[in-house]
Amino acid sequence: MKNTILKRTSANEPLETMSTAPEKINLLDLDRGAMEAWFVDLGEKVFHARQVLKWIHKHQVTDFDAMTDISKSLRAKLKDVACVKIPGIVFDQASDDGTRKWLMELQCGNRIETVFIPEGDRGTLCVSSQVGCALDCTFCSTARQGFNRNLSVSEIIGQVWVAKREISPERCLTNIVMMGMGEPLANLENVISAMGIMMDDLAYELSKRRVTLSTAGIVPALDRLKALSDVSLAVSLHAPNDELRDQLVPLNRKYPIRELLAACRRYAADDRRKVTFEYVMLDGVNDSDQHARQLAKLLQGVPAKVNLIPFNPFPQTRFKRSSMQRIEAFQEILMRAGLITIIRRTRGDDIDAACGQLVGRVADRSRRHGRPPERGLKGFGIAVVKANGVRKQSLQGSE
Repeated sequence: MKNTILKRTSANEPLETMSTAPEKINLLDLDRGAMEAWFVDLGEKVFHARQVLKWIHKHQVTDFDAMTDISKSLRAKLKDVACVKIPGIVFDQASDDGTRKWLMELQCGNRIETVFIPEGDRGTLCVSSQVGCALDCTFCSTARQGFNRNLSVSEIIGQVWVAKREISPERCLTNIVMMGMGEPLANLENVISAMGIMMDDLAYELSKRRVTLSTAGIVPALDRLKALSDVSLAVSLHAPNDELRDQLVPLNRKYPIRELLAACRRYAADDRRKVTFEYVMLDGVNDSDQHARQLAKLLQGVPAKVNLIPFNPFPQTRFKRSSMQRIEAFQEILMRAGLITIIRRTRGDDIDAACGQLVGRVADRSRRHGRPPERGLKGFGIAVVKANGVRKQSLQGSE
């Protein structure tokens, strides 16, 4: 049914009516369950939903007329009420090491970044979950862009769709990490639906061990994630004590390390998988032998492996990358304590595609764009985030 609106052609003329067609639903927004329910509401059989899901994601077909195992009448109906809208590529940049970064533009004009990292027979896609980020981690370039909104399911899975189309045939997409722009647990419902499509046999067929969600640690949302999904978990820890983590990751003041680690234990309780703890190596900040010993003690009894990440610089940051000698010494202390510890190889830093460097283009709603230049760690506590207009609910998963 068409909607009717009132229109006045001039100030002295009476109102006249004008009909507008209802907005078409973007089928990229629907996981299998939602797609099946929508087809039933449309008066169609459930198996048609599965056919369309497979056409869109597995076969990369967005034109309903090309879906040849669907009747012409249903194809005509779909064209009237639905569409498949894919994020547009603004530019496609390749690194010397093979890494590719896409800047994608959304319908609203905001832009996000997505990165593909090939290595041997493995291909990892780093996917964004928000336009910007509200958490304001001090060592992250994305945080400096401010925050606009959560991404929809179609905008999250659309990144995967585009990457699959753009990757050369000799490469394959084997892993997805929710480690791009934004905090995934602050957009939990949409992220879970998108990850469901990533793992669906009719779509991208990834196992739960090959889809990883990375979080700074929104504890209630982490418990909800355990109830709704069982993807691999990575936690952005970056400090071995609350005093330092309060400064590096302001969210820690709301959910301190003890609460976060308890939630990690709960998440891993029914599975033998370890939680990956990410630790960015900042010269003279969190990289001493004492910090390593504190971290080893902190993670005792936690099913953990540690990923040491050399800091990737960005304009106007005061942080510096720890030397490789210092990183290796830090690793040695953790390994002697029995912790599996890996030093992440920096990839794509020549095109600003490395960890912590993604920025996109964000119409900031957090009001942080007017803050004074960085003056050191102590000026970036959680109080700064609250004072600059980031709403509480955006940390809990709603816009």
